Amino acid sequence: MKWEIPTKPTAREAKLAAKLKGGSKFFRFLFEIRGQLFTPEFQEELIGGFQRKRDDNVPPALLAMVWLLQAYTQASDRDAVENAAYDARWQLILGTLGSSEVPFGQGSLPRFRARLVRRDLDRRLVDRTVELARETGLFGSRNLRGVLDSSPLRGAGRVEDTWNLIGRAMRNLVGAVATSHGVDPESLIEELELTSMGPASLKANLDIDWADQASRTEAFELLVEQANRLTEWVTQHQEFGAAEPPLSTALDDLATVLEQDTEPDPDGTGRRLKKGVAKDRMPSLGDKDMRHGRKSQSFKFNGYKRFFITVPGVRLVVGALAQPANVPEHEATRPLLGDLQRHGHLEGLDFDRGFLASDIVHELRERGVDIRCKPWRARNGSRFPKSRFHIDLKASTVTCPADITVPIRGKDPTKRRKASWGRACGGCALRPKCTKAKRGRSVQIHSQEQFHQHLQAAICSKEGRAALRERVVVEHSLARLQVLQGSRARYKGTRKNTMDLRRYAALNNLFEVRRHIMKAA
Repeated sequence: MKWEIPTKPTAREAKLAAKLKGGSKFFRFLFEIRGQLFTPEFQEELIGGFQRKRDDNVPPALLAMVWLLQAYTQASDRDAVENAAYDARWQLILGTLGSSEVPFGQGSLPRFRARLVRRDLDRRLVDRTVELARETGLFGSRNLRGVLDSSPLRGAGRVEDTWNLIGRAMRNLVGAVATSHGVDPESLIEELELTSMGPASLKANLDIDWADQASRTEAFELLVEQANRLTEWVTQHQEFGAAEPPLSTALDDLATVLEQDTEPDPDGTGRRLKKGVAKDRMPSLGDKDMRHGRKSQSFKFNGYKRFFITVPGVRLVVGALAQPANVPEHEATRPLLGDLQRHGHLEGLDFDRGFLASDIVHELRERGVDIRCKPWRARNGSRFPKSRFHIDLKASTVTCPADITVPIRGKDPTKRRKASWGRACGGCALRPKCTKAKRGRSVQIHSQEQFHQHLQAAICSKEGRAALRERVVVEHSLARLQVLQGSRARYKGTRKNTMDLRRYAALNNLFEVRRHIMKAA
C-alpha cells in the first residue's frame, strides 16, 4: 500500500509549518522533504519487501517515517500512537492534520520492525538518505574517502554473576518444563530437592556466611550439583522432548553457563568457580548476544560495539553495524566497506589502529587506495625502541644503533620474521641502552612491515599529521549520533541493535541534508 504524499500543502498545513520554529524546525524539514525521501520508486521497494499480515494495511513508507520520528523524539510505540493522535507536528508530517483517527496501531510498529530486519530494509533506508544527500547537492563526487570508527553500547540485558546466572538458568529450565508440559514448578523443585530455588533469592536460599571461603565453596558445589540433577532429570524424561525448544534452549543455556564459569576442582570432588573470564563469556541470559568488552585498558563495558563508516567533509554515515563487545574492530571492516562502495568508488580510508589487522586493508593498498592510520608505537621502556633500527626490506637486513647489520631470518615475507644480534651484543657499549636479554637484542619484522614504515613516515611529516587531524572533525559529528541514540541499547540482540543504529544513521544524514539546504538558501 502506497503512502499518498501531496505535492502541495493545504492552507492549514502551510500555516502550521510556518509556525514551526526553534526546536520544532526539524519537524518542518521532515514535512517538506517527505516526498523527496519517500519517492514512488522507493515506496515500491518498501512495499515489495513487506507481506501483508492480519489487517495491517498501513503504508510501509508511513511507518518508516514514524520510525524516524520515534528516534528523533525518543518515543516508545505507545507514545508514537499518542503523538500521532494529539501532536499537530506529527499529524502534519503524517498527513493527518485535523483528523481524529490514527493511521496505524501500536501493534503495527513491532511488525514493521520485524519485516524491516527480515528484508534488510533498514540498510536500504540509510542508502536512501545518502542518495537524497546527493540529489540535494550535498556531495557529487563518485570517488569517496571513508572513515571507520567505533564506540561502546551498553547492553539492555541484566548482567549477573556466576551464582545468579546458574540460578536464572535453572529457573528458566523449570519454567520451560512447567509451560510446555503442565508440570507444577513448586512440586518439581520439591521433588528434586532444589533448595537453592526457594521463595527468596538464590543467595538468600543458600543462607551461608559469605565471608567464609569454606562455606562459599561448599555452597557452590551444592548449586552445581543441583543444576546437574535438574538437567539429568529433564533429559531422562524423553516424553518432554528435550531436543526441541523451548526445553532444548533452556538446557543449552544452563550447560553454557556451567561450562563457561566453572572448572574441575583440583581435588577431583566436583567443580569450582573458574579463575579468570572465559574468552566468549555470556554475561546475561536476558540478552545472550551481549559480551564483555573494552574501549581502552581501563574502560570496560558489557554489551555491544557500534561501528560506523562515514564520508568526511559531508559527514554522512553510509554504513552502521552493531557487534558483540568482544568482536575485534577489524572484523567489521569488510561489511562496512561494502556499504560505502554502493555509493561510489573508494579512493581513501581513515581508521584507528584497531582496524589495521583487517585482511582487506592490505588488499585495498594493492589496489591503490590511500590508507591513513596512526602507526603502532613500538615501546621498549627506557631502552631503544624498534624505530631506532634501520630496516632494509630490499636487502633483507636490519642495522642497529651501533651500526651492526644482521640479516632478517625467515624466507616467507607474508609471515612474521626476526633479526637477531646474539653474540654481537656481548661487548657493545650501547647494550645497557638497548637490551637486558642474555641472548642479545632481536627485532620482530611484521608481515606488513613496509606498510607500517609508510605509516610511521607519514606521522613524522607535517602534512601527514595534518591529514590525520581531519579525522577529529568526523569524530565530532559521530558524537552527535551517539548523543541521539544514547549509551545504552534500546533492544536485545545483535541484529535488532544494528537496525536501531541504522535508524540513527539515517536520522543523522537527514540532519546533514537539512544543514546543507539551509546553508544554500
